[in-house]
Amino acid sequence: MTTAIRAPRVFQAVKFVLLAGLTIAHCTTSAAAAELRAGAAKVDVTNKDAGPVSSPPYVKALVITDGKTTAVIATVDAVAIGQIGSIKNDYLGKVRAKLKQELGIDPANFMINASHCHAAVCSDIDEKTVECVKAAFQKLEPVTVGVGRGSETRVSENRRLKLKNGREADVRHAYSMPADADVAEVGPIDPDIGIVRLDRKNGQPLAIIYQFACHPIQGVPSGANTADLTGFASQVIEDSFGEGTTALFLQGCGGDINPIQYKAVNYPRDAETLGNLLGLTTMRAARKIQTGNKAEFRMTNETLTLPRADLAERIALQEAQQLTLLKSLTGTTLNLKTFLPLVVKGNVSEMFPSYYSHQYLHEKKLGRADWERLDTNNRAYADAYIKNISIMEELTRVQTNIKLLQMHQAQNVAAGKRTIDVELVGLRIGDFVLVTSPGELTVRIGLGIKKASPHPFTFVSGYTNGYIYYAPTAEQLLNIGNAQEDSDCILAPEWQAVFEKRVSDLLKKI
Repeated sequence: MTTAIRAPRVFQAVKFVLLAGLTIAHCTTSAAAAELRAGAAKVDVTNKDAGPVSSPPYVKALVITDGKTTAVIATVDAVAIGQIGSIKNDYLGKVRAKLKQELGIDPANFMINASHCHAAVCSDIDEKTVECVKAAFQKLEPVTVGVGRGSETRVSENRRLKLKNGREADVRHAYSMPADADVAEVGPIDPDIGIVRLDRKNGQPLAIIYQFACHPIQGVPSGANTADLTGFASQVIEDSFGEGTTALFLQGCGGDINPIQYKAVNYPRDAETLGNLLGLTTMRAARKIQTGNKAEFRMTNETLTLPRADLAERIALQEAQQLTLLKSLTGTTLNLKTFLPLVVKGNVSEMFPSYYSHQYLHEKKLGRADWERLDTNNRAYADAYIKNISIMEELTRVQTNIKLLQMHQAQNVAAGKRTIDVELVGLRIGDFVLVTSPGELTVRIGLGIKKASPHPFTFVSGYTNGYIYYAPTAEQLLNIGNAQEDSDCILAPEWQAVFEKRVSDLLKKI
C-alpha cells in the first residue's frame, strides 16, 4: 500500500534515508586507454506539418566501441525526452528495446540528451532515432580522440534577478520584469564549452561533441520551426570542418540561463546570430585540439532515488499572497487612454507638463495656481494607476506559479510514493568527464560540481535520459513563487544533497 502526499511532515520519516543517497547500480562499462572505433550519423526529424523551417531539428548519434562494449551518445533538437513536448514518455524504452534487438546494444549504454530547443519534431521520432544509430553503427572506423575547452560569454545571461528585498525574479515571457530600481544583482553564467574531438585516422574530424549551458529559446524573426541557436552553432561547426563531420550538442546546466537580451522588443530576436557566435568559438577551440590514438572510455548508468516535494504549504502561501495582492488594488480615476498622455507630458516637461511655461507664470503673477493644482492631482492619479499596474504584474507571476505548483502537487500525489527514481549517467572519453541528470539543473549546480571535481575537464548535463522538470538548488527552492524554477519543480529541497553526494562518488570512480 502506498501513502499519498498530504502535508510537508510526511517527508521527515524518509528524509534521512534519502540523504544517505541510496542508489541501484545498473551498469558500468569501461576500457582503459583503448584504441577506439566510432561512427556518427544524423537524421532530420522535422515535423513537416509544423510550417516553415529555419535550421531543421536533427537526431544525431555517435556510436563508440572498444571491441568489447558498444555505447551510444545521442542528441536531439527537442525540448525534452518525454513528459513535455513532442517526444512521448515511452520513447526511451522503445528505442532501447529496438537497439538491443537489432544491434545488441545494452539499454544502459544508450544515452540521449535533449538540447531543450522548442522545435516541433516528427511523430515517428523513435524510429528515426533507431535509424540514426544504425547508420552510425554501420560507419564504425578507428578514431583518435582529443579533449579541449572553449569559453563564450556573449550569448547567455542568468535569468534570475536578485531583488533588493532579498527575493529573486525570473526573466521570462510569462512574467513582467521587475522595476529597474528593485534589481540588486544577477546570477552567474557558465561560459565553458566542453569539447571532444574524434578524428579519423587520416586526421579528418568524424565528430565534435560540444557541451554548453543555455536555453536555446531565442527563435527566429519569421517564427519558423527551428533548432534555435544550438542548431545554427552545429551547422557552423559542421560547415567549418567539412562534409563528414557531425557536431553533437549536449545541453549543460541551463535551467536558469537564457539567451542574451531574451526580452528584447525593439528589434527582431534571431537565434542565428547567437548560434554563429557559439559555433565559431567552439570551432576555433576544437581546431586547437590534438588527438591521440588511445583514450580511456567508460560509461556508467545508475538509478538514483530523489525525494518528491509536498507542495501543499507552498500553494497555501501563494494563494494567501494572491489574496493580499487582490485586496491591495484600489480604484483610480484614470484608464489606459488617459494615463499614457499624462505620463508622456510629465516626462517631456516635469515643471510644466500641462501647458506652456508662460501660462504658469501668468497665473503666478495673478496669485493663482490652477495649472499647478491640476498637475499635482494628475501626478497623484498617475501614481495610483502605476501602483495598480505593479500589483497586477506581481499577480501574473503569483498566479502563473500557483498553476505550476498545483500541477506538480497533483503529479506527486498521483505517483503514490514520496520518491522518484531517475537515471544518472557517467561518461568518460579521454580527459572529458560528463555526469548527467534528467532534470533542468540550474547553473549553480553545475558550477559547484565542476569546482569540486578531481577532473579538470568535468561537465554536467541535464535533460538526459528522461525529464523531471526543473532542479534548482535547495536555496533557490526557498524563493517561493517568485521564479519559474522554484515552482516548476517536483523535487524536495533535499534532492540537491542526495544528487551531489552521488555525483561526487561517481566522479571518484570514473
